[in-house]
Parts: sequence; structure tokens; C-alpha cells
Amino acid sequence: MSTQSSTSFDLDAWRGLTALQQPEWADPAELEAVTSELAAQPPLVFAGECDQLKERLAAVARGEAIVLQGGDCAETFEGSNADSVRNKIKTLLQMAVVLTYAGSVPVVKIGRMAGQFAKPRSKPTETRDGVTLPAYRGDMVNSVEFTPEARRNDPRRLLRAYYSAATTLNLTRAFTKGGYADLRQVHAWNQDFVASSPAGQRYELLAGEIDRALTFMRACGADPEEFSEVDFYSSHEALLLDYERALTRIDARTGLPYDVSAHFLWIGERTRRLDGAHVEFLRHIRNPIGVKLGPTTTPDDALALVERLNPEGEPGRLTFITRMGSGKVRDALPPLVEKVNGSGAPVVWLCDPMHGNTFEAESGHKTRRLGDVVDEIAGFFEVHRALGTHPGGVHLEFTGDDVTECIGGGHGIAESDLHERYETACDPRLNRQQSLDLAFLIAEMYRG
Repeated sequence: MSTQSSTSFDLDAWRGLTALQQPEWADPAELEAVTSELAAQPPLVFAGECDQLKERLAAVARGEAIVLQGGDCAETFEGSNADSVRNKIKTLLQMAVVLTYAGSVPVVKIGRMAGQFAKPRSKPTETRDGVTLPAYRGDMVNSVEFTPEARRNDPRRLLRAYYSAATTLNLTRAFTKGGYADLRQVHAWNQDFVASSPAGQRYELLAGEIDRALTFMRACGADPEEFSEVDFYSSHEALLLDYERALTRIDARTGLPYDVSAHFLWIGERTRRLDGAHVEFLRHIRNPIGVKLGPTTTPDDALALVERLNPEGEPGRLTFITRMGSGKVRDALPPLVEKVNGSGAPVVWLCDPMHGNTFEAESGHKTRRLGDVVDEIAGFFEVHRALGTHPGGVHLEFTGDDVTECIGGGHGIAESDLHERYETACDPRLNRQQSLDLAFLIAEMYRG
């Protein structure tokens, strides 16, 4: 293990390295003015909350808890409203109740919310009818409309992203602490779902068990605070480094740096270069962090990331989010888990079954089959069970709305249905019904 102390940090060392997936800003002077303004804003989250999440993730690494992480592929400023935020939280809470009971362990709830406004792109430009403009990189950078004005990479959008994130976090705290998250109410929502779902009979047994457990506790007079409130954490991909650096603060308690834009940040598959700017920046902040690992990741790659990002072996510090694809997970994942587990590193393993299973339908819509999503999660569980390691949870893209972006589920969305409500700003998301279908299917895996 490295001897570098966690108290040694250089928050600007990344500036001298290759920073992939950064937009070419229209006005560098305006960018500097915006980042200076961001640096003067209050934190969106607090260092103590980040430490609390790190403790929860340490329990996951020990096999004592599981993670449910999910939300939009790419948030939009328009979606930072009460209805949209409430629907996503409602869906995640419903899923969490099912997984808590099935797994018989606490579920750590992390939203892809309040900061997921930027997305990596395969090409920096987009051409339509002979016209070439900058690619849409998320609302934090430009707008989805295909006009020169909308596609301008506008630094002022970084500030709007900050304020939209603040709005989302305020709503999230109100919903999760103000009685909306009451366990009995969430379970009642699930009962309604089971009653109306075409696959409801399959889920009825588990829902009935949960109902009897709650009835028993109520009869015993048990009414703990945990029944009415939940801890909910925010996360996003740490993609735009100027934004993340501007929102990094030195914690008064410890003298250590925290990125206060979110509780949990991750590095994407496209930006995880060991000698790149993203790894360099995130290795200095003290938040819990994650790294996406695709099917080309080698065991040595994984170990090198452990050494670089968590040299002191701090429990809960590092999460590997694997995104292999349903056809590759059973072959690509075992060597990584074996090598990392053999090193003794306390890593949390999550399954992202979304990004390796995207394809283009004949209609031109990007989509995913729920069956492929389920199969990748099943492969993830099989690998961990075979190796005696802990399948730490899932990382999903979903919405609380009734969109038609992914194929399958109890309500049988087909390719021919995709055009009806295809609303994503980037990648296809599971809708509420598909998300709850998935929660019950994952529950069966945890019990199996």
C-alpha cells in the first residue's frame, strides 16, 4: 500500500493532466468568473453527512447492508420541481422497502439526483442536415435543442446547475424527513402496485410477508423513528472538474477537503484513466467515491485504481460499479472480484445493469430490455455467490414517471410503444412500474 497520507492533498494537481470529456467553453473568462462565484456559495451537502455515508458503505463492504442507487440518466433543470423529485423518491423508497425485507439488512439509499446534469459523449459535435454544432452535454453545459444558441457551451449554466441541485436537495430533505417516507405508507403504495400489476401474483407472497411483519410490530407497540424518516444521499458523476473544484471546501473539523456538491461522486468508464485528471482530483477529496468498470477492465486495472484512490484501505471509501452487459458479466467480473478481494481491499461492489445493455431500436430510439437488465443483475449475484463475496447492490437509471423508454416489464412495453412517452434527455430509463418489477425480482435474488 502507498504511504501517502490522506492529509496530503493538492486540489489543483489535476489541471496539469489530461481531462477527458470537458466542454470547450465559449468564453474562458466567463468560466473563471462563474467558478469564482460558485466557490463563494454555501455547500450543498456537509462533510459530516459524507462521513456518515462512508460508514454506511463500510457496512456494505462487510456484507451487513446493501445499496440502492438510482435516478435520472441526465437530470434537467426543468425536472428540478416538486412533482418530479417526489415521484423519483417515491419509487426509490418503494423499491427499498422490498429490498430491506428480502435482504434482511439495511438498504443505503442514494439518488442519482441533485447534480447529474452533465453527460459524457462519444463525439464532441453533432451533425444534422449538413449543420454541425456542439453535442448536447447535459443541461449543465448547453441545451438539447439543435440551434447555435442552444448548443453554445455556456459557463453560466454551471451556476444554474448549482441552484437546481439546491432546490432538489431541499425537496428531498422535506420528503424524506417530513413524514412522506413513512414505512407504512410506502408499503401501502407497494400493495397498490402489486394489486394492479400484471405480475402481481408473483409479488403477492412477499408483499403479504411485509404486511404481516408491520402488523406484528404495530401490535407490539413498536414505532421507531426509522419508520417515519429515512436517510437519503445524493450522488452524480464527477465529470466537469471546474464545477467540482469550485465546490470543494476544507472541512473545519478535520482540515481535509470534501467536494460538497454531493455526498458520493463517481468516475465514469470513459474518464477512469489512472494518469488522468479525474482520478487525480478525486483521490484528494474525502467523500466516498466510486468508479465505473466496463468489460475491458483488467484485474490489474482494478488493483491500480484501489492503490490510487484508497491507498490506506479506508472502509467505505471506494465503490466499484460494474457495467459489463448481460452477455459478458459472468466472464468479465470474476477475475476482478477475485483479484481485488484477494488483496484485502475493502471495496463495495455494485451492479450497473443499464449501460452495458443499450441498443438502438428500428425506430431509432435508444432503449434497453428489462430482461437484459435482470439477467446482468442475476449474473452479478451468481459471480459473488460463487466467490463467497457480497453483492453490494445496484446502480440504476429510472424515473418515477410512466415513460416508455425501456422494453418489457409486467405491463409489456414493446418496441412499437417507445414513441408514446420517450422523454429522456439522454439514455433510456426504467419507468415506475418497471422499477418496482425489478425490485421484486432483485428481492428474489437476495432471498435465493
